[in-house]
Formats: sequence, structure tokens, C-alpha cells
Amino acid sequence: MHQLKFTRRSEIAAALARLLLQEVLMARRSTGLQLPDRIVSVPLWSRRHWRRGFNQSDMLCQPLARWLGCAWDSQTITRVRATATQHHLSARLRKRNLKNAFRLELPVQGLHMVIVDDVVTTGSTVAEIAQLLLRNGAATVQVWCLCRTL
Repeated sequence: MHQLKFTRRSEIAAALARLLLQEVLMARRSTGLQLPDRIVSVPLWSRRHWRRGFNQSDMLCQPLARWLGCAWDSQTITRVRATATQHHLSARLRKRNLKNAFRLELPVQGLHMVIVDDVVTTGSTVAEIAQLLLRNGAATVQVWCLCRTL
């Protein structure tokens, strides 16, 4: 995960996206999991994106959308303000840190949406984005992540 997040090695992103795809397809076969109409990535604050040079969630979304034949647009959701990095914050502070940090830029009415994130710890980030999508009429929202910390 560290290599994906901080080195921009696209071959790592493609391999990890392939693993995620395999899990999604297995879940679809066993549970009838709804495939998305659109995939969205967790946006970075513009300065962080500029400093890093890429968004690791985008690097996962691009091949997933292509393989699944669904839409992906990195501008569906934008981060409208800088937030503190999450890894050192408590669950309560993470939630407060992200309140109203995102804005919807494209309509999602009636769409089955998937949020792709590399690591989910407390779920605060994806919960904030999911609530935004649902408030704006998304039919369903799923979260797909590579790692879940405990």
C-alpha cells in the first residue's frame, strides 16, 4: 500500500485493482452484488494532489471502470477544503475533520455508485462521501477498499 500511495507505480495500482476486481466478481457470483453505474474515487485536497502528483484512488478506479464497463470521472466529487491527515486522529476527530469537506460536481440521481478507497480505517471519509451521494439521489452506494485496518 505504501508503494501505491507514495511512488506512483502504475503497475502496482493495476495489480491491486485486479485483486479488487476478483473479489468484486466473486461477491457478485455468490451474493448478486450490484455492479456500479459509476465509480468515484476519494478526492485529495488540490495542494496535496499537486504535491504528490497523483491520486492513488484514481489509479485504482481507472482500470476498474474499464474492466467493468462503467463510468468513472475523477471530478464527480471534489474536496472543497484542506483537512488534517487522518492517520493520527481519533474516530471522533476524523468525523469532525471531514464534515462538509466534499462537494458533488456531477449528478448521481438514480445511479448505483461505488466509492473506491485504498485504506479504510474508521470509515469516516467514505461515510461522508456516501451520505453526500445518497442526499443527492444515488440509488445505492457501495464502498470498495483494498485494506481495512482494525
